Amino acid sequence: MKFHRFAVPAAAAAVLAAGAVPSAVSAAEVTLRGASCFPIGAPPGRPFEAVAKEINAKGKGVVQVKMLGGAPAIGSPFTMTQRMAKGAYDIIGCTEAYFGNVLPEAPVLRLQEKTFAELRKNGGIAYVQKLLNAKGIHYVGRHHDFGPFHLYLSKPITGPNLKGLHLRVAPVYTAFFTRLGATVQRAAMPQIYTLMENGTVQGYGWPLGGYPPPWHKVTKYRVDPGFYNSSLHTLLNLRKWKTLSKKAQDIITAVVLEREGKVEGTSKTAMARDEKQRAFHAKGGIKTITFNEADTKKWSDTARDAAWDEVIERSPEHGLKLKALFAGKG
Repeated sequence: MKFHRFAVPAAAAAVLAAGAVPSAVSAAEVTLRGASCFPIGAPPGRPFEAVAKEINAKGKGVVQVKMLGGAPAIGSPFTMTQRMAKGAYDIIGCTEAYFGNVLPEAPVLRLQEKTFAELRKNGGIAYVQKLLNAKGIHYVGRHHDFGPFHLYLSKPITGPNLKGLHLRVAPVYTAFFTRLGATVQRAAMPQIYTLMENGTVQGYGWPLGGYPPPWHKVTKYRVDPGFYNSSLHTLLNLRKWKTLSKKAQDIITAVVLEREGKVEGTSKTAMARDEKQRAFHAKGGIKTITFNEADTKKWSDTARDAAWDEVIERSPEHGLKLKALFAGKG
């Protein structure tokens, strides 16, 4: 690690000459290089931009975040966390869907059946933190949640059978959609509109919130119920985190955790957010597809089982323990 020399102000020099040690408050302001896994200004990228703005407001003289850009303009969202861990950035906002290649167990952050407050109490978040630490990453917390994921389509379906459909996917729901018979392909977020417009795909997975308005033009249906949780997380390079003063660490942590508590699915804020988003879809011309009770159970059970099977297959030891913490009873 390199340390840069800097001039000592006269006042500080006088303090040092007197034999006193300057406090953390008088230390030089630290600027963190920030990046987003989403395009700057796009709906899914705005929450982390708001986090950076709030850190800057509360961290004047202590810590600031300078946003350098967002994916895909500055690189693939799937490599953002890898590059951050290696030192290309200091702090990023990202969905776990984009850092599963760094942490095989990352999907548990979308599969939780407990609140984040409960997961912090029962050791679930600490477990994930420990696994990320081993990858050179410090996990701060969940700064936003766009509600459940849904399947959006250009043509209707009558039940939980996706055979004959070609869908655009992210790692989040690939196992789920393929288990129900769909053929799939990956593509970056900005390509979804074109793929739907030209008929290359007949649908895609996306959260209830963070939805780009232009997609209404190529989307006719949303399948209910939703599945999983579309969380966004704040991550830091672990080496950089350890160099920050406690005051700087506390400011960052406080900003993120305050937001974490407001986005729980059962909170009044979250329920109002989801209802507003459903109205937004309806106004945009998207119709809702619902199933009968048996098919709804099959849809939800398949989503849950496919995701956990994938986690446990990739990480047998940690996967089983994390399932007990994130989705177990009690």
